[in-house]
Amino acid sequence: MSGALREPAAWCQVLMLHLNTKHCAVQSGGSGLAVAVGRKFDQPLSDAQTIDFAYKLGKADANYLNVRLSAASGPLSTRDYSIVLEATPADAGKTAVHLSYAYAYGTAARLAMKGYLATMGSDKVGFTPKGQGGYIGGVRGVVERNTMRYYLAIDSYLDAPATGQLDQRLGAWFDATEQYARQLHEVDRDDYLAMKHREFERLRQASS
Repeated sequence: MSGALREPAAWCQVLMLHLNTKHCAVQSGGSGLAVAVGRKFDQPLSDAQTIDFAYKLGKADANYLNVRLSAASGPLSTRDYSIVLEATPADAGKTAVHLSYAYAYGTAARLAMKGYLATMGSDKVGFTPKGQGGYIGGVRGVVERNTMRYYLAIDSYLDAPATGQLDQRLGAWFDATEQYARQLHEVDRDDYLAMKHREFERLRQASS
């Protein structure tokens, strides 16, 4: 895990599995990632918005991995993005992983989130239990769903990190999210695969 996730280019491959990530490019010198985010369906790159993540490798050896992605600002007055991965060996040859994801938001984002939660997102939930067999909703639910999507993206990438394993990686991510369909289902499998193939091809053409 430490060897596979210490380079910023690997994180582009991870982030691209997420429905909302439309493009990802490593900035000059490997100091950051320019990530274009958009809707959960196919759209022109010109309609997406960019978040410039600073990339920091805290430590990467056989006993501990620490990677941090941070951004001061994002779309719709969002700010203070933070994605932090920590990993260390566990018993029986396994790896203990801690992943955190957080951001803050201002008035524009608050209004947009309020509208989303009152319409398309009104019945969506996260993973924290609440009440009689239910789960937490609202903004916390949104953050929990995205955190899980990123975690599953990391897991899917580690199982198939080679360039020629893109199809395996995409299929693994979608199938993993469907295990939590109550929280994570958004699109059909064929639609997801078709969208991502177009986005990865666009990524390949931009880097060639």
